[in-house]
Parts: sequence; structure tokens; C-alpha cells
Amino acid sequence: MVDYHAANNQQYTAGEPPTYMEQENDWDRDLLLDPAWEKQQRKTFTAWCNSHLRKAGTQIESIEEDFRDGLKLMLLLEVISGERLPKPERGKMRVHKINNVNKALDFIASKGVKLVSIGAEEIVDGNAKMTLGMIWTIILRFAIQDISVDGTQRGPPSYTFITAWGSARSSSEALWCLGNATLPELIDYDKLRKDDPVTNLNNAFEVAEKYLDIPKIHCQHGSFYHAFSGAQKAETAANRICKVLAVNQENEHLMEDYEKLASDLLEWIRRTIPWLENRAPEKTMAEMQQKLEDFRGYRRVHKPPKVQEKCQLEINFNTLQTKLRLSNRPAFMPSEGRMVSDINGAWHALEGAEKGYEEWLLNEIRRLERLDHLAEKFRKEAMLTQKDYATASLSEVKALLRKHEAFESDLAAHQDRVEQIAAIAQELNELDYYDSPSVNARCQNICEQWDSLGSLTQNRRESLERTEKQLESIDELYLEYAKRAAPFNNWMEGAMEDLQDMFIVHNIEEIQGLITAHEQFKSTLPDANKEREAIQAIQSEVQKIAQHNGINLSGTNPYTSITPESIDLKWEKVEKLVPQRDQALQEELAKQQSNDHLRRQFATQANMVGPWIQTKMEEIGRISIEMNGTLEDQLTNLREYEQNIIEYKPNIDQLEGDHQLIQEALIFDNKYTAYTMEHLRVGWEQLLTTIARTINEIENQILTRDAKGISQEQLHEYRASFNHFDKDHSGALMAEEFKACLISLGYDVENNKQGDTEFARIMGIVDPNNSGAVTFQAFIDFMSRETTDTDSADQVIASFKILAGDKTFITAEELRRELPPDQAEYCIARMAPYGGPDGVPGALDYMSFSTALYGESDL
Repeated sequence: MVDYHAANNQQYTAGEPPTYMEQENDWDRDLLLDPAWEKQQRKTFTAWCNSHLRKAGTQIESIEEDFRDGLKLMLLLEVISGERLPKPERGKMRVHKINNVNKALDFIASKGVKLVSIGAEEIVDGNAKMTLGMIWTIILRFAIQDISVDGTQRGPPSYTFITAWGSARSSSEALWCLGNATLPELIDYDKLRKDDPVTNLNNAFEVAEKYLDIPKIHCQHGSFYHAFSGAQKAETAANRICKVLAVNQENEHLMEDYEKLASDLLEWIRRTIPWLENRAPEKTMAEMQQKLEDFRGYRRVHKPPKVQEKCQLEINFNTLQTKLRLSNRPAFMPSEGRMVSDINGAWHALEGAEKGYEEWLLNEIRRLERLDHLAEKFRKEAMLTQKDYATASLSEVKALLRKHEAFESDLAAHQDRVEQIAAIAQELNELDYYDSPSVNARCQNICEQWDSLGSLTQNRRESLERTEKQLESIDELYLEYAKRAAPFNNWMEGAMEDLQDMFIVHNIEEIQGLITAHEQFKSTLPDANKEREAIQAIQSEVQKIAQHNGINLSGTNPYTSITPESIDLKWEKVEKLVPQRDQALQEELAKQQSNDHLRRQFATQANMVGPWIQTKMEEIGRISIEMNGTLEDQLTNLREYEQNIIEYKPNIDQLEGDHQLIQEALIFDNKYTAYTMEHLRVGWEQLLTTIARTINEIENQILTRDAKGISQEQLHEYRASFNHFDKDHSGALMAEEFKACLISLGYDVENNKQGDTEFARIMGIVDPNNSGAVTFQAFIDFMSRETTDTDSADQVIASFKILAGDKTFITAEELRRELPPDQAEYCIARMAPYGGPDGVPGALDYMSFSTALYGESDL
């Protein structure tokens, strides 16, 4: 049989590679042709492997079969080296097995071991000879040459009579000396039989296997020494516990921060929405404009910090969930009503209230503007009531039969104006004018007087008809004068009223319409002047006839109170009002042109900002989806985009200033752009939130990649699969899209009872908050979840058990002795009292505490 121990018996100087790396010198492959020899080595090596694997709660049955997927091989290396290996792949495909074995071989090579002619494919294919050769290499490296407790190389205690390990071993004295020195109660050195080294050797192996769990193998001195390295286990256990507790304390802090930030944000939203929903109207334009100014202050001063808080809240939540997944903790479930979806719902309600409030403010300002205009117009129209016929007594009118016709003509001319007064009062009522009662009272008085006038007119006609035959014929010229003077006088009064009428317009087209109408009115003035001259000519003719016939005129026209002098005075006033109207219209035209300039100015900026925001949103989406370069490259690009976005803020501020000028000018429409300030504000806020959220997603992906050892190629594969099923490019997979993805990966989630149950279980993992969507981060976590190198409750329990000296409970004194003060007190405050029969006063239950760390609890 080949002497495997000779490999460790070669001499080398410091700094030179040990000769055991030269496998050809230690492994006679020709001997592998002997089936009996191979069977013996397989049994021996299997026992050695199991002596270490049992420490991790597992073992192997067939050395060439059980190492084929690389999982137990990697576990064996972790146990015997005390180091962490890269995360294994849990897939069942050949490529996954080869990758795992390669990770194990790379680890062995990193320790300076030269592996000759041993490849991952041979191990995966179950090549017994290559597998045994690999295990022998591991034994040489980790069990003989490098006996290590705390990471420094050192050998077993030396004895003066051991001059050559090989000769001492042959007589078994070395093993007896080692055992007697380290565990004298098991070894009786006086019973050593120097004449029977085989018996001595077998006795030493039996003691080792029975009491120290060291298998009978041809190279045992390393195992003896390792058996007594347990003094360092307590320190290792304490370090593991400290690490676990530090993670838990950090997670608790993040949870508390989230809860407080969510509570404060929801409280602010709760206080703000009632203010935005208050629709109590003000009575004056100034008061409503103050409300609009307060709303501007809210949008520009009070809301932006809350937008940042909401964004930070989502980032903190995603980061926390990633850390919980990576540390094998259950997903964080916020308090009732404080889920991210709850906050998004409240925020949506806030924005809905904002939109409704702004629309109401603008409509109310528009209404009050119209009311002020109508009220002023009503005050002017109501002056008609002073032009009744109360100054003329009925007895005088009865004596003038023909004067009645002129009176009726005048009366009919005023009918439209009375109806206009009533219409204006009705519109004021419909628009809820604050002084409607006084308007209604005055309108009612006018209508009653008009009805009374109509009744008196009817009575007068009846009286005139009775006395018509008794009256003398009245001069036809007076009658003609009265007939023509009355409508002309009414026309002049209407013209004066129109020329002085207030007008309200909102754009250039409307003021141009008024200017056109005014120009048309001016074109009628020459004809009107001719009519005035004709009416004055009738009066002149009356004077001429009276003088010619010696008629003594009473001095006034009996048919009308309209004198030639009053006609001339009104005509002069019309001529003065026309240029004044021209000036007012031109001023309004200039105002509307200024407003149009404001519209164009806002539109130019808005038409630039709107597409810029949309472009940036699309570019950010492409960076996070297309996976160009490494995650660090993406993060760098995103941070550059973030800085670029921050530097763009002055453009948004300029737009806000332009919008304020537009609102102050009472401009309510803009035909030059489809963008509103509200739309752009929302887009800007979404852009800020999106870039921050995307940066956080990349940071979490880096955290996940580093924690799980995911390669860049694997990340690209994950992203390609994710993008393939993300048909709408939303950045998340809906439930059906995710199911299709799982089916393509071989998961049994078809549409049946068993498949639905399995799919529901998986959705519980990737979407613990029931949002209905699976993010790329959750997708990565799911695809690589089985390779996560995390602590478990069992590992923490085992660590506590070491600190407790193998007891099922631990005391406060032991915790304070083994752990840092803050973490010791953390445990003492949270551990439940131990209730077992073997407990002592003050005993603490570390098992339930450890389980709670990884379960649904408030810890």
C-alpha cells in the first residue's frame, strides 16, 4: 500500500512551496488499478469526510456520487477550513454542478495547492479515481500540513524523543504521547507495549474514534490536534452572535425610522387634505386672489419637502426589505395603514384634492370677475327708472291726444331695457352674487313701476279715446318731430351706454371682435348725423310756419319732451365718447397682446421642459433595464443623471414664475402648449422620485450581488429573462407575467390546484406586501435565494449553546461575560425566562430568542 503520509514528511524552507503540492510525488496512480486498494481508500476517505460533515449535520454515503453536485464538497471545505466559500448554485443542471465544483477547486488552488489533471467535469461525472485523488489532496492540505486553530500554521506539541515523525508513528509512541499530553484521563501511557506497536496504534485509534470522533485513517496526528482546538469555539460563537445581533439592531432602527417617517407624512397629508377640500367662497376678488396666493405658497414651499420625504420613505423601505432578505429575515410588514401602498393612496388623494382646489379657485375667480362686471352694469342700467313719466301729470296728458302716440313710441323703445335689467338680475342670482338681495329688491321695484306705467298708459289711452273728438288737431309737424326724435334719442342714449359699457375679454380674438364692432358703429355715425339734422329741420319748419301764420306756440312740443337742444347735447357727448372708446379698446388690445406674450413665453419654456422630463424618464428607464456595463457603471451614469436633473431646477423655477404672471393676469387658457403647470409639476416630482428610486434599486442590486456572489454574467441573464416577460416595460412583472416566467424556468405553477398553491407560495416570497407586482430586485432575490450565505436560527442556537456550555439555557452573567455590553443587554432585555426543569434562577431561553430573530416578531 502506498504511504500517503510520506507527503508530509518532506522538508522545505520558509517561503518555498511545500512539495505536497506536487501531486505526482504523492499519488501513485498505478495503484488505483487495484480494486481492493480502491475500495479500502474509498472507505477510509468516506469516514474522514463524514467526521467533518457531521459537524454541519450531514454526511455522505458514496464519495464519488455525493460530491458530484459540488454542494457537500463546498460544505466540507468550509467546515475544515473555517472560511466561507462563494455561494453555491442550487440548480439541477450540469452547468450548475460544474460551477459549484469549480468554486471548490478554485478555493483549494487559492491555498497554494496545485491540482494536476483534476477537473470539475471528472468530479461531476463521478470519476472515482479523480475524486479520491482530490480528497487525498484536501487531507494533505487541511488535515496534516496546515493544522490551524486561529489562522496561523502550527504543528502538534513536540516531544524530545520524536526525532522523525515517520518512525515515531510506526511505533505509535507519538500518538500515545500526544493523547497523554492533551487528554491524560483517556490515555494510560504506562500500559504502552513497546514490543507491540500495532496493538498500541490500534488502541490509540480506538480511543480517538470512541471519544474524539476521529476516524481510523492513516494520517491521524492532525485530527488529534484539531480535537483540542475547541477552546476557540466560544470566541467564534460569540462573534457570530454579535454579527447577527448587529444586523438585527440595524434592521430595527430602519423599521423605527420608516414607521416615524410614514406616520409624520400621513399626518401631514391628513391635515392638508381638509384645507384643500374647503370650498367656502369669498365675497370679493381680492379675497379669492389671496387664497390663490396661499395655494401657490403651498405648492412651492410646503409640498416639495414632502415629495422628498415620500421618495426617501420608499427608498428606505426597499433598502430595508433587501437587507432583511439578505440576512434571512422575514419581510418587514409596517403597522396597519402605513404600508407603501397606503401612503401612495393617501398621496393620490392629496393630489386629487390639489387639482380640484386649483380648478375651483380659478373658476371662482372667473365667477367673481363676471359678477363684478355684471354688478357694475346693473348699477348703470338701473338708472332707466329715473326716466319715467312721473314728471308729467295725467290730466295734462289727457288733454293731448296725439301726444299719446309719441309717448307709446317712447315707451316701446324702453321695453327692451327693462327686460335687460331683469335678465341681468337673474344672471346675478344664478351666479350667487353676494349682494343679490339688494339687486332683487331694486329689480322688483323697477318691474312694479314698469307694470304700473303700463297700466297707466292703458288708462290714458282710454281717456284720450273718449276725448279724442273733443281735441283740436295738433300740428302734424310736431307729431312728425316727436315720432322721429324719440327713436333717435333712444339710439343716442343706447350709443352712449354702449360707448361707456364695461367689457371683459380673455384673448386677442375677443378684443378684436369688440374693435370690429366699434368700427362698424363708427361707420353709422354719418347717417345718424343726417337723421339728427332732419329732425332739427322739422323743428325749424314748425317755427317758420308758426311765424308765418301768426300762431302763438306754447314754447314746447306737446307730443314730446325731447327738445332740439337736448338732442344736440347728446350728440356732442356721443362724439366725445367715440375716441374715448377707441382708447379703451386699444389699451385692452395692448393688454391682451401682453397676455399673449405671457402665454407664448410660458409655452416656449413648457414645450422645452415637458419633453426634457419625458426624455430623462425614458433614459433612466433604459439605463436600469438595458444593463449596459456593470452595476457600478449604471450607478455612476444614474448619479450623473441625478446631478444633471438637479442642475435643471432653475428652468422649473422660471416656469413657475411665468405661471404666476399668467395667473395674476387672469389668463385661463393657452393655445400654444398642451402642457399645464400642474402636469409639469407632477412630471418633475415623478422624475425626482424615479431617479432616486432607480439609484436605490441599483444600490440594492449591488448589495445583493456582493452578498450572494452573483456574477455579472448571471445578472445579465436575470435581466434578459426579466425584460423578456416585462412586455409593457413597466419595470415590474405583473402576476401573470411572473407566472409565465416561472413556467419557462421549469417551475410547476400551471393553472391547477397544485400549481396555484405553489404560485401563491412563491408570490408570498417575492411580493410579501401584496402589491401585485414583482420588481427586478425581488426577482434577483428569488432566483438566487438558495445560494444566500446567511446565518440561520439553528446556527445562532448552536452558537448560544457553546456560550452556555452546552446547556439548554443561558444566564445573564454568561451573556455579559461573552458579549459586548450593549449586545448583552439587548439579549437580556428580550430573552424570555427559561421554563425547563433543568433551569436555574435567572435562566434565559436562548432558543426561542434565536427563533424569533428569524420569524414574525417585534424584535
